[in-house]
Amino acid sequence: MKSANYRPNLPNLMSLCEINYMMLLRLLADKELAGEERNFIISDFVSYRIKVNEVTPYTSLITMTQNCNALVNTLKGFLKPKMVIRLYHDARMAEVISNQDISQVKPRYDYPNSKMHLPDEKQQINLFLKEWLQLSLQLGQSPIKLCS
Repeated sequence: MKSANYRPNLPNLMSLCEINYMMLLRLLADKELAGEERNFIISDFVSYRIKVNEVTPYTSLITMTQNCNALVNTLKGFLKPKMVIRLYHDARMAEVISNQDISQVKPRYDYPNSKMHLPDEKQQINLFLKEWLQLSLQLGQSPIKLCS
């Protein structure tokens, strides 16, 4: 019996992107300038950085990464999440456009595939972003740092 092809649930994905947009705006605290960084210290072992890469009238591009610490340095990038996120200000949505080894996240993947991406990889990555943002909002302390 052949399994049915995965079909993205667009309303759920759009809702998730809207929630992520609102949380990112709270984390950025309306100080969205190119080059700005915010660090969120969750514990002695977990901290995250949000860096604003680009700001245009209708979109912004940010990178969210786990900061290096002794544990992460020994793992050489394993378990070191990194996402590039596009904020669409007119639509009030935030979408993960690249993640780890995926340079452009597709809405769906055939399964199995050579990289073993899940059929709903885009949904899963944006859901992970939501959890990451919730953690930063609930537990993170954020000193502002401007890049030179």
